[in-house]
Amino acid sequence: MIEQRSVQVCEDCGTRIPETDSRGDCPACGGLLEIVHESSSDPSSLKELFAERRAQIGGVEQSGVWRYRELVLPTAADVDVVSHPEGNTPLMQRQRLSEWTGVDDLWIKHEGHNPTGSFKDRGMTVAITQARRTGASAVACASTGNTSASLAAYAAHAGIPALVFVPAGRVALGKIAQTIAYGARTLVVRGNFDVCLSLAVEARNALGVQLLNSVNPFRLEGQKTIVFEVVEQLDWAPPDWIALPAGNLGNTAAFGKALREARSLGLISRMPRMAAIQAAGAAPFARSFAGGFAERLHVEPETIATAIRIGAPASWNRAVRSIRETNGVVASVTDDEILEAKAVIDASGIGCEPASAASVAGVAKLRRAGTIREGESVVAVLTGHLLKDPGAVVSYHQDTEPRPAHANRPIEIDATLAEVERVLSRQSQ
Repeated sequence: MIEQRSVQVCEDCGTRIPETDSRGDCPACGGLLEIVHESSSDPSSLKELFAERRAQIGGVEQSGVWRYRELVLPTAADVDVVSHPEGNTPLMQRQRLSEWTGVDDLWIKHEGHNPTGSFKDRGMTVAITQARRTGASAVACASTGNTSASLAAYAAHAGIPALVFVPAGRVALGKIAQTIAYGARTLVVRGNFDVCLSLAVEARNALGVQLLNSVNPFRLEGQKTIVFEVVEQLDWAPPDWIALPAGNLGNTAAFGKALREARSLGLISRMPRMAAIQAAGAAPFARSFAGGFAERLHVEPETIATAIRIGAPASWNRAVRSIRETNGVVASVTDDEILEAKAVIDASGIGCEPASAASVAGVAKLRRAGTIREGESVVAVLTGHLLKDPGAVVSYHQDTEPRPAHANRPIEIDATLAEVERVLSRQSQ
């Protein structure tokens, strides 16, 4: 039998508070909290348990998050869990992407296959479950779109009022449509994401709503399962690299925590290196990495990749720890590089939103630089679905001038068979 207990621990001063305390930050110093699971288990038993649950066709543990509940939120009762379900996303290979990046052993982990179309659902199922367990009267988040869509859906499922703060004119249509449709009260703030997050924190402190951004430690517990699922899909043989987009750095923090715990538990025998990829117009973490993380930098963000258009990342210290512990790297890619990578991903039949493509663009850049060496295996994480930002797709393929190399222009024709034949013959050339 696996015996477990969980506690919240301040990452700055070490203060410990009960798992059920819902205040959201350290009562002693205001620092970020981390969930620590204290358990007696062996890796073989855990692997067997996870494998058994993968075969389930019903119940809480069919979820690709709650399958790993001993490593996520072991004390949650089934009746408390709010799940769609989420997770169980595919791990894919495409020859076209291997050729474009120069990495033969390249895997794509597509988190856009989650219920609301992004990885956020993995964290949100845990955060909303914890909010229900602690009797939250309302939940809130600041968002560039994906978090708000996920929070709105899971809060609706749980019957908890939801409040979201989004930056005016800076959220893709597909995401704001989801948020409104799922019933959240949507506040469009005159300012960027960082302004929205500051306001959301004020609302938490003054109005008592529970804040479910990635500063919430329970969000990271769910997001860890991306890594657990990847290594399980690879039969517990980790890749050499895991590449991911980096904005507010919640996933960078969560991935490092997952790898640290998996190694400590004996689930994996070595640590993959992490590659956190930022958009060049929103790259304070990449700039800081280049200087040995001597400074915590802020920038005024501007990039086509709205999901990572963040200038003052909240999970900074956690992410620094992840990069250092995995001997990882942080790089940035331009919007042109992101859009080219996205076009290749899309044309491979996979598809993703712009921010997701940063991971693949980063892999290509690191391979060209020799950081990723020949023969090394890489898992690149795509964080959001193609239809999260349809405007970016139409703009790239139909409107951008000069025409990009990978643009697939719609062709207007007369209603004749000869015209169809002409198009087909041109395609075959």
